[in-house]
Amino acid sequence: MSLTLFNLTGRRALITGSSQGIGLALAKGLADAGASVVLNGRDEKKLKDAASQFASPVELLPFDVTEHGAARAAVDAYEAEHGAIDILVNNAGMQHRGPLEDFPEDAFERLLRTNIASVFNVGQAVARHMIKRGRGKIVNIASVQTALARPSIAPYTMTKGAVGNLTKGMATDWAKYGLQCNAIAPGYFETPLNAALMADPNFNSWLEKRTPAGRWGKVEELVGACIYLSSDASSFVNGHILYVDGGITVSL
Repeated sequence: MSLTLFNLTGRRALITGSSQGIGLALAKGLADAGASVVLNGRDEKKLKDAASQFASPVELLPFDVTEHGAARAAVDAYEAEHGAIDILVNNAGMQHRGPLEDFPEDAFERLLRTNIASVFNVGQAVARHMIKRGRGKIVNIASVQTALARPSIAPYTMTKGAVGNLTKGMATDWAKYGLQCNAIAPGYFETPLNAALMADPNFNSWLEKRTPAGRWGKVEELVGACIYLSSDASSFVNGHILYVDGGITVSL
């Protein structure tokens, strides 16, 4: 009986930024749990390559999550033609490293649009339909930097702090309509976004000593948290930020 709470059969999940890395891993995990999966990204070829990795057919919904109008138009059209989006995973994100005193303005603006505006844009577009149905799951991808900072990524840290607080705001506004809005905050995972850090022996040594688990996370280790927050098992969980970080946020 209890395991049926995690069954996503009959649910449809839209995962933004799902052509690679964490987004792709989460999409595969939700599909394995029974969900119908809709992949999103700007590069349709990359989406098709990602889709070829699934055992069952998946749908593609390419649009730019940083554009409010494009997000709303794409979501509205999809719902009208195909039906309900039951689960939204706001995963699209980017990183740019550099000293704060010299941080480029254009990079700062891209971080704002990609890491914060996208969560608002797609979250609002999907929530409008969920509210009418009286149910829905929104899972935002935050970060260990939602709680902590480290040198050279102050603007990124700011954006992920905002994702955490926007998640709380979504829950506060939309829980009364039957939506559960929560976030997963990954620690340091082996992803293309972290390729530069993974190639740095000094950083690797620091991370292994700093993380109680003593290693990088593997993207598959985020799947359980996503299934939980996407399923009936989390029906009374709202505005929560679930850290999946090997213990880094609880240890000095």
